[in-house]
Amino acid sequence: MGKEQIEQLIALNSSKLPREGISTIRLKLENLDYNTAVIHMSQLKDPTISLITSIIVGVYGVDRFYIGDIGLGVAKLLTCGGAGIWWIVDILLIMDATKKKNLEFLISMI
Repeated sequence: MGKEQIEQLIALNSSKLPREGISTIRLKLENLDYNTAVIHMSQLKDPTISLITSIIVGVYGVDRFYIGDIGLGVAKLLTCGGAGIWWIVDILLIMDATKKKNLEFLISMI
């Protein structure tokens, strides 16, 4: 894949990835064809959607289910968001957690 295409994909998806992982993704994308890279990048979760989900129904663990943390989602559901404390903490941390999950997903797929 060309350097220009890689930069376009990264620019389009940079808000869904942690800054420290972008250089790693850039190196991994060089070995993929464009269509495969687009398919993988389109599966990334949106941190803003995670935040909105966390605010509205995060006390039930839906935000954790959304990003793929099934175990944490179940625990959060059973404890009603850790009696509300875990829910409040997750509102502050869910965007970074989503970006890290996206980075893990991309590294594992490419």
